[in-house]
Parts: sequence; C-alpha cells; structure tokens
Amino acid sequence: MRLFEYESKQIARSKGFPMAEGQVCSTPQEALEAAKKIGAPVAVKSQAPVGGRGKAGGILFADTPEEAFKAAGKLLGSKVGDRLVEKVLVEKKLDIIEEYYMGMVIDEIAKRDAFLFGKGGMDVEKAAREGAVKKFLIDPILGFPSYQAKLAVENMGVSPKLLNNFTRLAMQLYDLYVAFDATLLEVNPLVATKSGELLAADFRMDIDDDALGRQTKALAAFGITPREEKGRPPTKLEIEAEKIDRIDHRGVAGRLVEFDGDIGLIIGGGGASLTVMDAIYRFGGKPANYCEIGGNPTVKKIRMLTSAILGKPGIKKIAVITNVLSNTRVDLVARGVILGMKDRGIDPGKYPIVFRVPGSWEDDGFRILEKYGIKYFDRSHTMDEAAKYIVDLKVA
Repeated sequence: MRLFEYESKQIARSKGFPMAEGQVCSTPQEALEAAKKIGAPVAVKSQAPVGGRGKAGGILFADTPEEAFKAAGKLLGSKVGDRLVEKVLVEKKLDIIEEYYMGMVIDEIAKRDAFLFGKGGMDVEKAAREGAVKKFLIDPILGFPSYQAKLAVENMGVSPKLLNNFTRLAMQLYDLYVAFDATLLEVNPLVATKSGELLAADFRMDIDDDALGRQTKALAAFGITPREEKGRPPTKLEIEAEKIDRIDHRGVAGRLVEFDGDIGLIIGGGGASLTVMDAIYRFGGKPANYCEIGGNPTVKKIRMLTSAILGKPGIKKIAVITNVLSNTRVDLVARGVILGMKDRGIDPGKYPIVFRVPGSWEDDGFRILEKYGIKYFDRSHTMDEAAKYIVDLKVA
C-alpha cells in the first residue's frame, strides 16, 4: 500500500524525522489560510502517489497566500499521470543548497534489506545509473547499527560537519522501515538548507500489503485506513468485481484486473491463472481481463462475475479455464457461467466460449455444459489447448 506524501510525513514526523512545516488542504481557501499560517513563500504540492510530480507540473510555488490560492485551484481536480488530485500539501518553501537521496528498499536479488544514499533531486534515476547513489546491504541479524550507517554515509563523501546528522537520519529511516513493515522508504530530496538544517522535502512510504493486518492500529493513529493500491485508479469493472467477491465469504470470484483485449477470462488454480494468461498471449489472443476463481464460490458469485465480464464493451469471446480443482465444484461453476450468460441475453450454445474446468463434481458439470451446447475440455486436454482453441475460434 503506497501512502500519500502527507501521510508518510505524518508518520515520519512523529518519529522525529525533520521536515518543513506543512498543512494538507482540500480547497483553495484552505491553501490560502495555510500559506498565511505558515508564512509565504510556500510550495503547493499535488497529493498523488506517483513519481515525477515536479516534472509533470504537480508542484507549484507561491510567493503570497493569494498565489497559493490560485496554485491550489489549478492543481485540485487536475491529474498527475492518471491520478486525480483531491488534496494538496502546502509547505514552507526551502532555501536549498544541496539535494540528497536516502532510502530503504528490499533487494529482491540479494533477499536482504538495503540502504540507499547519494545525490538526490528530480534526476535521481540518472544519478543512480552514473553511480552517484550507492546501495548498502543490511545484515538481517545485526540490523543497521550506527557504525554501519556512518560508514555507508561517509563512503559517499559527506562532509564531516554533516556526517553525524546524516547517520542519525539513516538510523531513524531504518527504524521506521522496520516498525511499519515497509517495502520502500524514500526521502528525495533530503535537502541541506542555507540555515544548516537537513530536512525531508519529500517522503514516500510503501507498506507490505501482507502486513496491513498488524499495521491497522498503528495507521489508524494517523487517520490512515488500509486500502488496495493497483498503481492506477480502479476501473468500473474492477470495482464491480470486487463488490461481487465480497457479497459473501464463500470462495473467490473476482480479484479482477481489466485490460484492453476482447477475450473475457474466468480463470484460476494458483499459478495456473498466469499460465492461462501467458498462453492466450502466446497464441496471439488479447485478454480483456485477469481474474481468479477458487475455494468453491457460490453460483451467485460466478453468475454475477460472468455477467459483469460479458458486459464489458468489445468482448467477443469468453474462456473459463482452470487447473484441476479439488476445492471447487465444477457443476457450480458451470451453472454460474450459464446463468451469467443468460442474464446478458446470450444463448450459451451459440456464443464463442470454451470451458476447461476439471475437478470435483466434473461429471455433473460436463452434463450441464452438454445440455446447453457449450464446448468443454476435460482433464485429458491441457490448459494450453483450451487457450489455443479460444484464440483460434472464429467469430461470426
């Protein structure tokens, strides 16, 4: 779960991380009042959980409260990337003399946490490629003791005058990273000001989705509610599928991601769902969605999910393909798919469809499919065969 900048800063500030005075605002009038309280000049920053806001015009500067009002009016309701800006953060503008990058991340190759430090700013990716940002792996047993933090910072040529301050911030960052089960912490830029301060001009925090259960109480203290992040706003179909999956606790029938293709997919069986996606692409097809079923979902959930997918504009075919399922009744899946098609006014026997769901109660399921004239593959046929069949199937 990616936090907004203002949420990340709330947490970091509570742990003593230094940063400029700021206030989150939802209207231009609030921004004007904030600028008066903080004292202009100020930075007015779009709150969107994406990178590159500065280059995208999502950060504006204001020399007066009135200019802050206008800046907020321009940013609120706009988009940074594909994210709608609903809040802005008004902060004291900093007199910057140097920009640094400091971060914590999981190194997936080394399977260890890593501390990152070096030159910061909007071109940090370029700086990293040129070696101006270095990575230091952290021992999972020792953690990040002060001597290692000091060594990591010192190796990047930090002046002796600032060395102790940087070391302290590095250790604070690590403590925050561990305490909140973060997968990423970024301070970019971490700035040195003319007054001699080190301040976090920006702060980014991603929390491990699998740890949200034990972080709920800690986040609630800052008014933050756990939420699902997909890197973009959910589509209408994705929202509908999520609601379907939540109508009762029995089984999974949803968890849908929408794409631009024309083959609707109802798939499942752990990694089998990804295998089916790969097969569809490999044979030249274009999936309209990814989704999963499993755990013996009810007929109602399968029915509603099928209807929702078939309601997507541009759908020409549908494939119901899974691995061999021992925990899901094939007859219930068959009933749900057929009812979902009929809800859309579709004759199941005349629509381009393939059904390859072997498993529990499969004989009953296959008899239902035969009754309605639906093409099905049993367990003697692979998922790849079913995927190729639906891709090659001609649409009248």
